[in-house]
Amino acid sequence: MNQEHLLVEFEGPIMILTLNRPESLNSFSEEMITGLTDACAEAQNREDIKVIVLKGAGRSFSAGGDVKTMGQATSNDVYQHIGKLNRCILAMKETEIPIIAAVHGFAAGAGFNLAMACDLIVSAEDSKFALSFSQVGLISDGGGSYFLPKLIGPHLAKQFFFSAEPISAARLYQLGVINYLAPLESLEAEVFKLAAKLANGPVAAFGKMKKLIDASYQSTLEEILEQERLNQTLMISTEDHQEGISAFKEKRQPVFTGK
Repeated sequence: MNQEHLLVEFEGPIMILTLNRPESLNSFSEEMITGLTDACAEAQNREDIKVIVLKGAGRSFSAGGDVKTMGQATSNDVYQHIGKLNRCILAMKETEIPIIAAVHGFAAGAGFNLAMACDLIVSAEDSKFALSFSQVGLISDGGGSYFLPKLIGPHLAKQFFFSAEPISAARLYQLGVINYLAPLESLEAEVFKLAAKLANGPVAAFGKMKKLIDASYQSTLEEILEQERLNQTLMISTEDHQEGISAFKEKRQPVFTGK
């Protein structure tokens, strides 16, 4: 297994995951996808990891599926590969650690979907996005059919899927798909500024927020209200809650520890 298809690095409480097939615009490989799955599981099991940053090496974030290998795979190969991709997407959503996608260059096909599986997207202003599946006679994989309609509505999602047209970062920012835009030269600095802010926040609360917001897609109001009640009962016993109350009373910034 080529572990170099995904670089795993650490900067304090931040786990940095770099898609590392720059010669193919970081198109997916089995090693890359299983590496992402394993890294998310590792982060969830480590108390010292507070935030994950996902980025791409070289000229782009990710071109998604490797077009050069398409047409060579059997139906069973595709079924198995997408099963691995599905486990990766689910691992990203199941971890209670915030995941920030740092997008530059192109995010196409399942690469775009991988970014949408993250909790926040920070994009370079000149980045381009495309749901390019229809250009090769395929449908979306990697959860795009789930994520995008919930972000922008079914009609616009169908337009982007049917047409495979390039979409500017500016338009996706206006539509609420992208959270922050930055000039390419300051993208990394802005991403790590955001990551550090989250890492210094009440990360246990962030984790519960992430789970509740994601669950709202398929839950009733009554179910979310009950989950809020149960989780809030747990949160009031955390050290971060006590620190937040003390800081408010003392008119100072809280110093959260994630406990």
